[in-house]
Amino acid sequence: MRSRAEATTEDLFADLSEPQRQAVAHTDGPLLILAGPGSGKTRVVTCRAAHLACTVACPSDILAITFTNKAAREMRERIEALGMAEGMTVCTFHALCAKLLRRYADRGGVPTNFTIFDREDRRKLIRQAIEECGLSTDNWSPSSVDREISLAKNDMLTPQAYAASAVDWRKETITRVYACYEQLLLKMGGLDFDDLLMRMATLLQRDRELRDELEDCYRYVLIDEYQDTNAAQYEIARLLTEKRRNICATGDPDQSIYGWRGANIENILRFERDYPNAKVVRLEQNYRSTKRVLSAADALIARNVSRKEKALWTDNGDGVSVRVFELETGKAEAEMIARDIARQLRSGVNPNEIAVFYRINSLSRVIEEALLKEGIAYQIARGIEFYSRKEVKDVLAYLRVLVNPADEVSLLRIINTPPRGIGATTVQRMTQQAKAAGQSIYDLVTSGSDLSKLGRSAGRVDEFRELLAGLAPTLERSAPDALKSVISHSGLQAHYTQAAGADDAPVRNMDELVTAAADYQSNHPDATVLDWLEHTALISDVDSVRGGTGVITLMTLHAAKGLEFAVVYIVGLERGILPFRRTEEVYSDEEEERRLLFVGMTRAKAHLTLCRAQYRMLRGSSERTTRSPFLDELPEGEVEWGQLGISPARRLAASDSDRDGLPEDIEEWTIGTLVQHPEHGLGQVMSIHRTVGRTYVSVQFTDGSRRSLALEIVPLRRVDFDDIGDNGDSDW
Repeated sequence: MRSRAEATTEDLFADLSEPQRQAVAHTDGPLLILAGPGSGKTRVVTCRAAHLACTVACPSDILAITFTNKAAREMRERIEALGMAEGMTVCTFHALCAKLLRRYADRGGVPTNFTIFDREDRRKLIRQAIEECGLSTDNWSPSSVDREISLAKNDMLTPQAYAASAVDWRKETITRVYACYEQLLLKMGGLDFDDLLMRMATLLQRDRELRDELEDCYRYVLIDEYQDTNAAQYEIARLLTEKRRNICATGDPDQSIYGWRGANIENILRFERDYPNAKVVRLEQNYRSTKRVLSAADALIARNVSRKEKALWTDNGDGVSVRVFELETGKAEAEMIARDIARQLRSGVNPNEIAVFYRINSLSRVIEEALLKEGIAYQIARGIEFYSRKEVKDVLAYLRVLVNPADEVSLLRIINTPPRGIGATTVQRMTQQAKAAGQSIYDLVTSGSDLSKLGRSAGRVDEFRELLAGLAPTLERSAPDALKSVISHSGLQAHYTQAAGADDAPVRNMDELVTAAADYQSNHPDATVLDWLEHTALISDVDSVRGGTGVITLMTLHAAKGLEFAVVYIVGLERGILPFRRTEEVYSDEEEERRLLFVGMTRAKAHLTLCRAQYRMLRGSSERTTRSPFLDELPEGEVEWGQLGISPARRLAASDSDRDGLPEDIEEWTIGTLVQHPEHGLGQVMSIHRTVGRTYVSVQFTDGSRRSLALEIVPLRRVDFDDIGDNGDSDW
């Protein structure tokens, strides 16, 4: 008679391919799973976790880390279905660090009731820090300073370490703001999103006893999306597996798309150098997409240099060609997409299987208008926006103050919300009085201090103190009950009901907040109000994407990671949008932008449409655009060029009247053609695009420069590889 473990193991290996079986069967030692898109990665990771739990470990010995709550929830549900989830830790990096920092708060130097500041509140503190440093927020944008500080923390740079790397006056100034911002966080008992990782990594670095304790607890560590780890996450993973080296990293360098927020693709590229005895398994079979979709995406990503080779293939059918549409305007682009979606719906496609992706959120507006005109229902993946709405943040701020009275950002938000006669002048006087007495504003309000200097407002401050005292016991109740009490007794319900008029959205949003808390409580019966507040602080955009809603989905390309749809549209294939231009002079990393498009393309199971507009409304005016060079990198045989769309080969084979000044052999020019320039020497054509009256080529020269040149003007000459000879230009 077979044991339970033997029977379960046999079930786990059913219907797995040979590479998948190898990944699941591996137990001890480092393992790198290079998983191409649609290769069954989630199934492999969950089966491997279950296999470990029924062979060499207990479920409680296993830590599985993902990058989104949605992915963690899906993984946990799958492992539960296999009967192995009880006691296993399945969570995001940030959730793990938040839990451990609260558990080991004394060793980490943080309060157990620390507040996790969201982006809006974080920027309020950065604005305050800028002003306290005597700087103008007109010259020092809180958002740009926030980005610099975030990148520094992702690289584990303290203000002191950041100062040591400062090479110009700008970085020296940001160092001052960074240091002031850290003091404000310390004063308010707060951590920002990046602190969760940085503080945990630093704690593990300096506390060997804790490292040993956690590695004994988590004997096997599985990390999904390893290509998106930053310096802090890399350190956490390394230190949690330092002795046993039982680390399983799953990911794909071709899908590394978060470099702009600190992710380091080198972490996965150097895995085999970090772990020389690592077993490497390549999951190259795609179960999702048709051959044409996969071939087009594979040809695109093959142009990247920073990658690990994979031979993607599929047993799926050929499918229809990838379509490329070049429309005259952004409005025409949106209307074409809306009409095409209406056609897909009439043909019987489930709306849940249709998605529109874009590089930047601002592109969604015109698409929404076109969908509304066609009567097509949609959802937008902007999960954090619900928790950013004023009425929702008002309610949460009350709970945050009750949990952490030092949180002055939340305290100042609610002190006159709803209006209770404590105006800006009164708050300013309170701030000055508290500072003079060496107190926090909360202490001033609640300690019975003399408030006579506040005049008639003193009584209203007393009423606010009594309100907080009356709400304090709600922390002993469940999160939904605490919310109901705050909404009712704070006056928020009456305030928003009275102000609603025809728009009762704020009232409905507060009701939805209670529902969300109830859903969380049902899945976490022992959770406290603090646990729920932590959960809301770690919500991401993709967590709001709901299946089975009967509507199509609009989202950014970044949010699309990990999802799949039968029909996919990607808009805005224009230089400056995709690839994205951060400033007039600075483009984003082109390889990462190409990876981002690759991720979007490989979400499509059957139908993929890429679009660009020749003119687009940007910053309030209609601007002529230049097509994305990525369109020129698509394989001719897999792509159908539609309405106004002209393929690279057809554009080069233009009519004689359009070819004045072009090289005579222009029809032989393709991506990869070697060319000679009289000043820059030998180069290679990286992209070709045609505009009215001009044909532009982007050329990478051996002198290190990369230039966009008009063939009608610049004397470029095509050369054959055999003509180069042994003249030192061996790079080609």
